[in-house]
Amino acid sequence: MPPTRDFPTIRRSLTFYKVFAYATGTFLLLVCVEVVLRYVLGVEVLVGGPLGPVAFVSPAQADRVGGFNVGIAVLITHGYLFIAYLIADFVLITVMRYPITRFLFIAAGGVVPLLSFVMERKVHGEVAGYLAEREAMVRAAA
Repeated sequence: MPPTRDFPTIRRSLTFYKVFAYATGTFLLLVCVEVVLRYVLGVEVLVGGPLGPVAFVSPAQADRVGGFNVGIAVLITHGYLFIAYLIADFVLITVMRYPITRFLFIAAGGVVPLLSFVMERKVHGEVAGYLAEREAMVRAAA
């Protein structure tokens, strides 16, 4: 049970977690779209190359044609956001004094499509409810 002096830190950690849960979840959905484009339809999306503002080319042509490869950018961005999501998850479970197994469960939200949105809703509700309950107890005791 965290002390009440940690409540501002918990709120900041919860906001940090929420932002990165949504960002990671959004980019994970974009990764799914990229996988379908590349492995099912056999195309890469290039922007700003010689073929026009947006071009769909085969993966073999993507390196030769030139342009900004949107799929690679999505993959790299999701990777960095996932690292930030893990940090946000760890900070939150640390200030809330949850067991490490909770960290692993929440971390799965960054690799299973749509789970980060579900986990964020669940975790946010639990933590916000806990804070409201504890603050009500403190006010009643005062």
